[in-house]
Amino acid sequence: MNVARLNMCHGDREWHRAAIRAVRRLNEDKGFAVAVMMDTEGSEIHMGDLGGASSVKAEDGEVWTFSVRSFELPLPERTINVNYDGFAEDVRVGDELLVDGGMARFEVIEKIGPDVKCRCTDPGLLLPRANLTFWRDGSIVRERNAMLPTISSKDWLDIDFGIAEGVDFIAVSFVKSAEVIKHLKSYIAARGRGSDLAVIAKIESIDSLKNLEEIIRASDGAMVARGDMGAQVPLEQVPSIQQKIVQLCRQLNKPVIVASQLLESMIEYPTPTRAEVADVSEAVRQRADALMLSGESAMGRYPDKALSVLRSVSLRIEKWWREEKRHEALELQSVSSSFSDKISEEICNSAAKMANGLGVDAVFVFTKTGHMASLLSRCRPDCPVFAFTTSTSVRRRLNLQWGLIPFRLSFSDDMESNLNRTFSLLKARGMIQSGDLVIALSDMLQSIQVMNVP
Repeated sequence: MNVARLNMCHGDREWHRAAIRAVRRLNEDKGFAVAVMMDTEGSEIHMGDLGGASSVKAEDGEVWTFSVRSFELPLPERTINVNYDGFAEDVRVGDELLVDGGMARFEVIEKIGPDVKCRCTDPGLLLPRANLTFWRDGSIVRERNAMLPTISSKDWLDIDFGIAEGVDFIAVSFVKSAEVIKHLKSYIAARGRGSDLAVIAKIESIDSLKNLEEIIRASDGAMVARGDMGAQVPLEQVPSIQQKIVQLCRQLNKPVIVASQLLESMIEYPTPTRAEVADVSEAVRQRADALMLSGESAMGRYPDKALSVLRSVSLRIEKWWREEKRHEALELQSVSSSFSDKISEEICNSAAKMANGLGVDAVFVFTKTGHMASLLSRCRPDCPVFAFTTSTSVRRRLNLQWGLIPFRLSFSDDMESNLNRTFSLLKARGMIQSGDLVIALSDMLQSIQVMNVP
């Protein structure tokens, strides 16, 4: 894997601290550069932790109580805690309640003070802290979360924790506007003391779709969170929304992650459905930067197999793309705002075309901030891209971007010396060999060189 994502909906901060430190230790011991992404819980309505049970089955016709009351453990039978005080006021008899985007479905049949009685109409498994959405007359009921902040008080404490632990990314749940992202980035800048921490906007609600371009421009990347999105928009619209977000992120040079239910059946089974493989391949074909497993690796029975399947399918589809389609026409809008940035962008566009036209074996990019590597990644050249940077945190952050294989290297002023050191490093690892044709770019010299590996 390239990035370890920690979902702050689950576990306590001590558990997450141990996970972060385990990743960092493995990076140190093995020479990996796995980044850490902390995913905030957000303020949407969700169930409690089911009194400690790992799951509960709701059967057809059963009547369950969803309540904002606090209960002594064990919970009364067929009772679910809800985290939002205004819950009972906002829903009406006749509304449909969807658990986890439709994994189970209920109809509201009675309201008694803080309790809402619901009859199960689609049986399913209820998991701890699952998301709840309500539908009325074919539309989602949104009064309930209109007043909820995107970043809750718990989220701010989690963000402080993430800054202190030096995570690489913070993914913000249920983003409604660009202002939230800007506010968080200002907060990180003030608290993080020069931190390289990047902010990822999770696109998973109707509100985020309304302000999509502004949100993506304000963010350092986006996540297509299809699970919660599928609970807020008609299911049949999710594929076209996914494609739109992936294309927009590519145009704006922001990394994009496709997430949720990629290999859902592998939570229980050692092989995926063929439909899931087709779904993964479609995300790869759309040229998403990253694919993210959730339940498959968090609580599934076959986490390593799920990751192996994701990797092998992705590699095979990319190989097929190169063999069959050959080089896609480069029709990317300009993203640079300054003249020096414009030079970098033109260099990367030219280098990608040269790489494809000459059939080079690799592209090397020497970059201090990572920006030139991201511009090159955006062009999707048909060969490996080795990115060299002086910063450990930049190296980890580049892991999220398409096609980049990042290394940390202390640069000298002599470009030839830098090249010779990288040749030795990659030859020793079997990644290149003598005689290979490579292109080298540098954001220090704003240059392109074409050469054979000695």
